[in-house]
Order: sequence, then C-alpha cells, then structure tokens
Amino acid sequence: MEEKIKKNIDQQIDANRGKNLLYEGNENPMAFIEETTRMIAEMGNISKSDKEILVSYTTDKALEEFCRVNQYYEFNSNAISLLRKLYSDLFDEMNLKRSNSGEIAANHYKNLREWLQQTNPIAKKIYPPNEAMAETVVSSEYSAELQLSILDIGIETIQTPVLDIGCGPTGNMVSFFTQKGFDTFGIDRFAPEGENYQRTDWLEYNYGVEKWGCIISNLGFSNHFHHHHLREDGKYIEYAQKYMQILASLKPGGRFHYAPRLPFIEQFLDKDIFEILHPESNIYSICGTIILKKA
Repeated sequence: MEEKIKKNIDQQIDANRGKNLLYEGNENPMAFIEETTRMIAEMGNISKSDKEILVSYTTDKALEEFCRVNQYYEFNSNAISLLRKLYSDLFDEMNLKRSNSGEIAANHYKNLREWLQQTNPIAKKIYPPNEAMAETVVSSEYSAELQLSILDIGIETIQTPVLDIGCGPTGNMVSFFTQKGFDTFGIDRFAPEGENYQRTDWLEYNYGVEKWGCIISNLGFSNHFHHHHLREDGKYIEYAQKYMQILASLKPGGRFHYAPRLPFIEQFLDKDIFEILHPESNIYSICGTIILKKA
C-alpha cells in the first residue's frame, strides 16, 4: 500500500504541475485527480511508521516541486516542519474520511496556499491570483568543467577542505574534486545522499571558523543574496551576516569563489584582511568574484 500511495503522490504532483496555487478564479485548477479520490476511498488505517514515511516522502516531493517552480522560494527548518504537519493532518483526514474527497482537497489546498504565503510572502507578488498558471523561475545545474571556468578555479590554487554551497542534487563539483583527491563537501536543500553531503538551508548551516581552504558557489548563494538585496522584503541583512560568516570560515590563504559578483558588499570588506579578485572570465554574461583571505 505504501508504494501505491507514493506512486499516487507523484501522479498528483504531476497533474498540478504548472498550475498557480494562489489562483482565486471560480474554477480553481488545484484538485485531486481520480486516482487520489479512489485511493482515499480504498485507504485503510495507516500505521504510525508508514505514515511517517509517507509524510516525509510527500514533504520532500512538494518542496522539490515548489523549488522547481521558483528557485527563489526559501524554506527553512520551521517552514519544513509546518509543511510536514500539514501533510500529517492530510493523511489523518484521509484515514478518518470525515469529509468527501472534494472537501478534503479544498481544505488541503487552502492550507497549502496559506502556508506558502506565510513562509514566502513574495509569492503573492510573483503569482497574481487572476492567473491560473504559474511561470517557472528555474535553476540549472552546470558541468564541473563549466563551473571551473565561470568561477576561475585553478586546481593548483586549491586548499582543502573544499565546500560547495548549493551543490545541487547531482553534486557535480563535489564529485569532481573528490575524484581529484580533495577532501570535499557539499550543502544543498536537495543534496544527494552520502557522507560528503548535507541537506540544509545555507542560511542555517554552521560554517565554522577558519575551517575551509576553498569555498565555491556558482549561481547559488550570491545569486540569492543579490535577489534579496533588490527585494523590498528581502532577507538582505541575514544574507550579509551569513556572507561575513562564510568569509570568517576561510582558513588564512583560503578562497571563496562565487558568481555572480556582489559589489554592494564587496566594497566594504577590510582590504587588510581580504583581497578581492575579479576574473576576466565572462561566460554567459556571468561575472564572478574571488575573495582571498590573506595569510
């Protein structure tokens, strides 16, 4: 039954793909598909352990879909806990069958909409309630070789350990540097499984002090920092504080390679501690920065 429900979860997400959760038209496109309605009718009591597995699976899949729609959505540990509670309540409602599937769906999408607006208020500005479909703001994963060029990373300059902030679900750079013999780690909200990876929010991660020899982030941390810098409701202070924590986590002689550049904060760095390098590389109009922590 567990695998059948997981398959249905995937089908339900696929059916809603591209639809605007915040749409307020007369005929809201967000609804349970026939397979979900049938599953609710056939569902027996789910054990506590199976329910936890299904809640985790649904939460992970939903977060992947939200971030596929818009890479600038941010979900910290509190937001994820609220989403897990939302899906836990949904499975309880399905089990109890106190309402028909249409009512369960309407209540679920109402709760999901309120959760999104609470955790990401910008969603209301991006996706107006009069548009049934949601335009995606996606992120891309680049090959290790292309990222080396964009970030102007020379293997001969690398100190270990290496940290990739926003390594992505494939961890291309982590795999590349590991194969080259470097002690390398990656963090991302959708990082792969493995001891070299950690699934976490980069604003919540503890980078340590003078811990890393090389830190990289291609169209990751600095891209989102720039985005929040331009937003009226942006977390620019949190990003600025975390940016300084990242620099503090560099070993003397260590480097932070990132793209795009952050001129609005780079100009205020202490020149006695940091050297700011702007590589000439300009691939796909992406200009990067290297911050060298002086020894």
